[in-house]
Amino acid sequence: MAHAVPTMPVALDVNTLAQFVDPLPVPEIVPPQGHRSSPTDPPKSVPFYRIKAQAIASKVHRDLPPTKFWSFGPSTPGPTFETRAGEGLLVEWVNALPNEHFLPIDRTIHGAENDKPAVRTVVHLHGAKTRPESDGYPEDWIVPGKSSLYYYPNQQDAAMLWYHDHAIGINRLNIYAGLFGAFFIRDGVEEALNLPKGKYELPLLLYDRLLTRDGQLLYPVSPDPESPWVSEVSGNAILVNGKLFPYLDVEPRSYRFRLLNASNARIYHLSFANDAPFHQIGTDQGLLPAPVLLRELEIAPGERADLVVDFSEHRGAQLVLKSDALVIMQFRVSAGKAIETSSLPSALRPIAKIPESQAVETRLLTLDEFVNKAGKPAMLLLNASHWKLPVTEKPVLGSTEIWTLINPTNDTHPIHLHLVRFQILDRQPYEPWLFQTKRQLHFIGPPEPPAPNEAGWKDTVQAYSRMVTRIIVPFEGFLGRYVWHCHILEHEDNEMMRPFEVIPRA
Repeated sequence: MAHAVPTMPVALDVNTLAQFVDPLPVPEIVPPQGHRSSPTDPPKSVPFYRIKAQAIASKVHRDLPPTKFWSFGPSTPGPTFETRAGEGLLVEWVNALPNEHFLPIDRTIHGAENDKPAVRTVVHLHGAKTRPESDGYPEDWIVPGKSSLYYYPNQQDAAMLWYHDHAIGINRLNIYAGLFGAFFIRDGVEEALNLPKGKYELPLLLYDRLLTRDGQLLYPVSPDPESPWVSEVSGNAILVNGKLFPYLDVEPRSYRFRLLNASNARIYHLSFANDAPFHQIGTDQGLLPAPVLLRELEIAPGERADLVVDFSEHRGAQLVLKSDALVIMQFRVSAGKAIETSSLPSALRPIAKIPESQAVETRLLTLDEFVNKAGKPAMLLLNASHWKLPVTEKPVLGSTEIWTLINPTNDTHPIHLHLVRFQILDRQPYEPWLFQTKRQLHFIGPPEPPAPNEAGWKDTVQAYSRMVTRIIVPFEGFLGRYVWHCHILEHEDNEMMRPFEVIPRA
């Protein structure tokens, strides 16, 4: 008996809503619930947090009813962590969610089969250098009523990290539902620079969604009711810190905005409608060597950007932030005078470029897309390998490797490596057919160095279509099993993720 093709609700046209009627919310900074002994240094006491994943309802716009979300804590995004480099902390991640999912699970996807619970969570602190047991391995999920205790040593430079669900097979649904938040590490180097701080430093967490006409989350499905997975999800409702078309009142002075692309698949091309300039001072893993003047910023899922915007030349103006034709938010600059207490130094943090000669291994790794008879993506793999195949990438702790990412597909894939930070070497156009048929890398253009605003420490890199992207990776931190994957969540959930294992030196 043939199954009926599911009918999708009609998505809300968000352009029918009034813009800039809701103020930008700022996620609260979560206070510790107490202190507990450090698992790695028992005499030492460290801050302890208990964070619940739970069902909530939240208004994304003045004129819409509350939207059902899942969140860490009482709002989405979840609360912001503030900590210092070298000061560890413990988090008990509690799954207090309902027993049934409210978004469409595809039971044909590996890790989400019928014998797996519908609701599962595991938290990954994206960008953190942690032991494997606290990294949020995709199979380390817990069910409602259970919790996991994770330790974050924070032995790394000041940076904006973010925490999010990482459960295998349903990660795309759990993050779409709202399970993510920001995590800041501070240090003395950053504080000595006199950058905007306090109320002049704000997180901007961007993520797009589709909404039904009654304001509920709409996650699209394929025409096949047995296999509802779709290859990418992009929505017309761009939320910032949980609000649609928010506004922010600012003074005519400098502000620091800590930007995260928390979307499932959308790559943003951010600019002001009046083409106003701004500076990028940091990327995924912290400060750049020097500020980079920009008028447009491209940022892919999982990436972060540390921006300084000087509003002093825009007294009394209203600046609109957009991405291509999409309106995101409005900045309302007051007409009065403001005292500038911060500065933008010409040098930020020295970053020594890793010489290629330091690499002891060079790996050729393909980003693969397989299509069905209709020519639509059916599965995506890394190095033509399924998740469950034996581990093939086994870097030695303390060694440096070059990972050569070969992308024959028509997509840009943001590739994220857990545990480590890396530097981008270059990107170079190549002939995909020759490599796929004869394993020959034939370049058809010169290598392109990373853009100045990518010339810092990264943990997520855009591997462009029909390009070879090379990164140089020092494997520092801990022994054990971690993962690398595409951060387009629909890709990651359907096999575009692989384990790697950091092994001891022989």
